[in-house]
This record gives sequence, C-alpha cells and structure tokens, in this order.
Amino acid sequence: MSRTKSGGQSRAEAVFETLRADLIEGRIGPGERLKLPALVERFGVSMTVVREALTRLAEQRMVIAAPNRGFSVIPLSVEDLEDLTRLRLRLETMALRDSIERGELSWETSVVAAHHALDRTPYVNDTGGLNVAWMCAHRNFHHALGSGCGSPRLIELVGNLRDSAELYRAWARSIAHDYERDVRAEHDGIVRAALAHDADRASAALHGHIERTTLTLLRHAADQTPADAVKSPDRR
Repeated sequence: MSRTKSGGQSRAEAVFETLRADLIEGRIGPGERLKLPALVERFGVSMTVVREALTRLAEQRMVIAAPNRGFSVIPLSVEDLEDLTRLRLRLETMALRDSIERGELSWETSVVAAHHALDRTPYVNDTGGLNVAWMCAHRNFHHALGSGCGSPRLIELVGNLRDSAELYRAWARSIAHDYERDVRAEHDGIVRAALAHDADRASAALHGHIERTTLTLLRHAADQTPADAVKSPDRR
C-alpha cells in the first residue's frame, strides 16, 4: 500500500469519526444538510475524502443521499421510528427467545462476556456526551443476546434493524435529554432473566428497553413547534 493511499484512508477515517460523533452528540441535528464545500473547508481535505466519509455514514443509516440535493442527516420521523420499533420488538425478542431455548454454554458465555465489557465501559465521555465506545459495546451486547438463535438470517435482520436505530438511540439523550434513564439496570435485568432461561421475563425486559427510547423520542417530537414538525425520511 502506498503512503499516499494510506494517508488518504487515515484522513477519511478521521472525518468519518468526527462527523459520526457530531451526529451522535446532536451537534448536527436531524434533517440538517451536510454541505460538501463547508466540510472540505472545515477538515482541510479533498472532496473525495469527504464523500467517502459521508458514504460510510449513509451505509450506517445516519445520513441520506438524495439526487441533486446531496447529503443530509436522517430526519426524526415518527412514522419511521414507530415502524422500526415494531419490527425490532418482534424480531429481537424472537431471537432472544430462541437463544434462551437453545441455551448452549457458548451462548451464555458470550452474553456474560459482552455484558461485562459493556458494564465496564463508561456511558458518557469526558464532555458529558454519549460515549462512542459504549455504543460499540452496547451493539456487541445486543448481538450476543440473539446470537444463539440458530438462524443466520434472523441475526442479520436484527443487526440491520439495530444499526438503523443507532442514531435514534443517541438522540434520546442528546436532543430529547433523557438523562434519568438507568440503562445499566435495564441491561442487568435482561441478562439475569436470560441466564435464568426465563424467556418471558427476558423478552419483557428487552421489550421495555427498546420501547423506552421510542417513547422518549415520541414525546420530544410531540413537543416540537409546527415549524419543527418531523418529516418522513427520504429512503431512496
């Protein structure tokens, strides 16, 4: 690999991580346009580097690209959020139930390890924003919960839906200001029930955990002025 290519990749990675943090911590709000010339000037990189970073964010469903309009942050859409939550509640609890039913030691071990890593990762960063490393550990934890279901297709579907919800989860704190939530206790409850092979209790705990984010954002959306009314996302 050439030095130039490696340097270009490093710059794209830095732009990607910075913009991703801006989105997660609400510094760039829902629906906001991401103007390429301004980003090129801000980061001192080429248009190609900025496009690469934005394309990666689009792949993670944090931004959308529309023909002749460029890139923008996904909007906070009640319709999309409710649809996404409905599917997650059905499929994630199904994956968890199936994992509990199969109940192999390797699955239990993976859940315990992922929960331990999540529990040891700070929820917020030094500036009080949501810690990106925690979000990664959180994703791994939820993946572990459903990883024993025995269905690669179900695991993939659940993972894709969870990725689509990542920015919504961050917004529950950064723009809806849900600071009182005891996320650690929620995770503890899910794990205790799962390891006890109590599928009903574990599913109910996971259901409440997922739904809390949605209800928080729905309340936030309802409190907005007409000028700030939520929009439907452009999923083209």
